[in-house]
Amino acid sequence: MSSARDGAQRLTEELRAQGGTAAGVLRPDGVASRPGDQLPGPAQLASAGPRAAGHEREYELLLEMIHEGTLLHYGDPAVVDDGDGDLALLLGDQLYAMGLARLAELGDLAAVAELADLISLLAQARAQAPDGEADALVAALWSAGATAIGWGASAEHEAAKALARAADQRAAAALANASRPAR
Repeated sequence: MSSARDGAQRLTEELRAQGGTAAGVLRPDGVASRPGDQLPGPAQLASAGPRAAGHEREYELLLEMIHEGTLLHYGDPAVVDDGDGDLALLLGDQLYAMGLARLAELGDLAAVAELADLISLLAQARAQAPDGEADALVAALWSAGATAIGWGASAEHEAAKALARAADQRAAAALANASRPAR
């Protein structure tokens, strides 16, 4: 399985090849270095699941797009230089749309619904949770969402999302428990 850094590098290459505004604002120094980026990230986790079989690279890239879109909305993107806050929000929306469109082309409507839930829960977490708690909840949301996309959603996963929607303090732990792929 590739690393989160590898996935971010592939996203950089894809955005550069597509041209346009996003290509013009890629980090001049390459992909930002982050703790744990040598490990698989959410995109790599989802693309390793049986639901992505035969389309692993597509799933990894589209999830990298959506992940970078989230990072643009909430700060600290990996591949785009976000010096202009307004442009960062627009590019985040563009990357969400690009990733979701690619997923719809694959015909995976269950994953489209899962990503819609993920995006809304991430926004809620950032808006409602105190900073330290928001980071833990965001990480748990991404891990559980990636697991559901790659392996399918479970009743445990749906219950954990309900806790997150209710801003229940048990949500992060429940999401972490739901993040264990059934192999």
